[in-house]
Amino acid sequence: MIKANGWRILTTWGCAALAVLAAAPAHADRLALWRIVHDRCVANLDAGEGPAPCASVDESQGVAILKDIVGKAQYLAIPTRRISGIESPDLLAPDAPPVWGEAWKARALVNARLGVELPRGDLAIAVNSSLARSQDQLHLHIDCLAPDVAAALAGYRQFLTEDWHALPFKLAGRRYWARRLHSSDLSDVAPFRLLAEGLPGAGANMAMQTLVAIGAEFSPNSADFILLADQGGVDGGGHGEDLQDHSCAIRPPQ
Repeated sequence: MIKANGWRILTTWGCAALAVLAAAPAHADRLALWRIVHDRCVANLDAGEGPAPCASVDESQGVAILKDIVGKAQYLAIPTRRISGIESPDLLAPDAPPVWGEAWKARALVNARLGVELPRGDLAIAVNSSLARSQDQLHLHIDCLAPDVAAALAGYRQFLTEDWHALPFKLAGRRYWARRLHSSDLSDVAPFRLLAEGLPGAGANMAMQTLVAIGAEFSPNSADFILLADQGGVDGGGHGEDLQDHSCAIRPPQ
């Protein structure tokens, strides 16, 4: 059963902790995010005090939702058990926490922050590679899609199939791989496994991968997703979060 504090303002402790996390240098505590979720959110919920500083903790699914200090409406979906990141074999196991489906559910929190309901094509969920993250607890970024990325994908959507292929254009300066994903809410699919088993070479080098899921409408009246993947290296990359816009400029002023 999910227990949440709705959209209340985070506690003073929670805001301070997230502010420290957002501003932390590379040598800072890379488990700070895990400590917030495990030592505060889960512990508070178990003590009957609610999930703050998290927005929600679903113990049956093993996923917490936390407002990121960065961005107007950015949230993070985080497992409540220790999983380092995209490279963890736990994510390919049958009992992997359903972080993608829970992340998609959290769009309601994003909408509440923005005061509008985003079309599914304006929302992106991203996980960064091991070399392009500051924390070693898996976390999926849930936020608005960058307007230029939305425009580029809208013009190419008809060419997407269920097979991975390299896009003929760059997104945020990188040549991503892309595929269509048949799912309405990500609850019945395993994006990490689709990456590891479907994209050549990815399974042997998951630590370097980044993965992004973007809501999309395919005709005729099919609500699916676009999956994007990139591999980091000496030339950068591996940071799918670059495809998001934390200012949510894709939405017109209200």
